[in-house]
Amino acid sequence: MNDPRIERYATLLLDTCLRVEPGWQVLVWGYPAARPLLEELTRQIGRRGAYALLRLTFGGGLVYHRDWLRHAPPDVIAEPAAIDVHAFRTCDAVLAVSAPENTRDGSDIAADRLSGVQAAYRDATARINDSEIPWVMCWYPTPALAQDAGMTTPEFENFLYGSCLLDWAAERERMQRYADAFDGAEQVRIVGAGTDLTLSMSGRRMEVDAGGANMPGGEFFGCPVETSADGTIAFSEFPAVWGGRDVKGVRLRFSDGRIVDASADTELDFLIATLDTDEGARRLGELGIGCNPAITHYMRNTHFDEKMDGTVHLAVGHGFADLGGTNESAVHWDMVKDLRPGGRIEVNGTTVQQDGVWVK
Repeated sequence: MNDPRIERYATLLLDTCLRVEPGWQVLVWGYPAARPLLEELTRQIGRRGAYALLRLTFGGGLVYHRDWLRHAPPDVIAEPAAIDVHAFRTCDAVLAVSAPENTRDGSDIAADRLSGVQAAYRDATARINDSEIPWVMCWYPTPALAQDAGMTTPEFENFLYGSCLLDWAAERERMQRYADAFDGAEQVRIVGAGTDLTLSMSGRRMEVDAGGANMPGGEFFGCPVETSADGTIAFSEFPAVWGGRDVKGVRLRFSDGRIVDASADTELDFLIATLDTDEGARRLGELGIGCNPAITHYMRNTHFDEKMDGTVHLAVGHGFADLGGTNESAVHWDMVKDLRPGGRIEVNGTTVQQDGVWVK
């Protein structure tokens, strides 16, 4: 018997996140382990008079399968498949359900192969990256995700649904009060362990994620001025997870918006290779502030961890054009910094958050 929360989850994804309309072609991507949710989604899409275009993967990203990426020659990786290009350029919405059997699958794939396939599909997926069409990425509970989170599978199910099935209208109103202070800010300063970094949001606005492109939601985010970041940030509390790898102890030093020095306690060669993917990979594409009240500890899953109440995250690489971002890159790598043990955020010289708690 299916968990009754699955029906509510599917309704949330289709009505709140995507707002599916009759006649839409909805690209639905997912893993076989997510079959109960995928079947509920296809049923509900059909009831709405729309088309469910189902794609299954055994592991990989939206535009590749990992076994293919491991073995394809570089010239094939660099050239996108015409059918995929057509699908991404003509679909009306994209819904991705991640349900991995092994969260470290793909950690053996070289950084140049990952960045190569992402670069190949950059133009084809521009409508998604620039939010020209609605899209949402979500999760379905699996034993692998539960193990990473240090939970039993039933505990993780309760956690996942608890962090997603919130009153998102109320959460939006609450987060918007905090986000307003950052809009157009000349200076945002982040201070914490090993960290003193300033950047500017001048001319830029923050977007509140409350039932939008990521589920769980629970953050507000924007694109810092690309030349503004100065100082150092140490992601010392949590590993930076990317491509199935745990890069521990990442430290980045910025000057005039560019990363001029980078180090890590593990996977240093992978970190440097990723930052050298292209010029944009050494600049910031995003500043995000985690606010989800149901996410309070590290899960080893950036899509949850970046929403953790009392944290900030920075993404090196591609920015969001709809939020004024101009940085272009094949990379968009979110790294999470915990500010609860003694950190603070200042906006134009005024402390707005201390120890992970909002001042007002």
